[in-house]
Amino acid sequence: LQILVTILNENDNSPVFPQPNITRQIPEDTEVDIVIVAREEVTATDADLDTIYYELTTTVQSTDGYFAIRGVNNPEIYLQTALDYDKFNSTTLLLYARDRPVTSPEPTNTTTATITITIKQSDTRAPWFLPCTQLHNDTSVCISSPYSGRVNISEMSTDPLLLEPGPIYAVDPDYTISDRIVYRIVGGNTNKVFSVDADTGNLTMNKIVTSPDSFLLQATQVSNVRKYSVAIVEIKVIPKSNFPPYFEKGVYNGAVFVGLPQRSFVYQAGDPSTPLVITAMDQDFPDV
Repeated sequence: LQILVTILNENDNSPVFPQPNITRQIPEDTEVDIVIVAREEVTATDADLDTIYYELTTTVQSTDGYFAIRGVNNPEIYLQTALDYDKFNSTTLLLYARDRPVTSPEPTNTTTATITITIKQSDTRAPWFLPCTQLHNDTSVCISSPYSGRVNISEMSTDPLLLEPGPIYAVDPDYTISDRIVYRIVGGNTNKVFSVDADTGNLTMNKIVTSPDSFLLQATQVSNVRKYSVAIVEIKVIPKSNFPPYFEKGVYNGAVFVGLPQRSFVYQAGDPSTPLVITAMDQDFPDV
């Protein structure tokens, strides 16, 4: 008697990843569509010889959509959206391997691989002159106002000039790199009246000045001269002030009436019809 026995394959094995935990460090300026984890590193095997179906998710909020797999049966992980270090610098991905489609009513065995991705900041931005204002919370651009200062006509100053809204200062906004900044004058500066310290940004005079001047100041990264920014410096020339201003009187007496609204006039004491006026004089400007 010949007896034929057919053994049916039972779906009793889960898929197995070659590496359940994978770590990657990638630069911020990685190009879109670049492979992050190769297919062979994340292709699962199944002792039941079932077709494997893959799904990729992220565990970190606001990092969804940056990484993806090539297809439901191709687990190669690639960069789908350009990175921004200021938005996030690391994320954790979960790659699911199933031996049945997600929508299958049959019992399914599932295995998970964890991919930890760390983003390294790249040198993507030029220096920022401070203070500056970001536009619409865009961290890639920061707009600075012109620097302005004053010097006395026909007078030579040996100290660094005081400027508004503050001293000349630029930083590398790629703060984990924080490249050293050097300064130089690249335009204007008629007759080379002014010079700037390459390391500190201090502005000094080389000779006296008789007329207003403005020039362009450049801040450049030491390691990459193509990364630079330009600011405008405006210098006003004013007559020298030898005397402080002074009040015409040492004491001013005024009177107000009860019940008056805000911003009502204060009147001279003893003369309720004449508003109280406080005036100051300056011997440097006798005609003003």
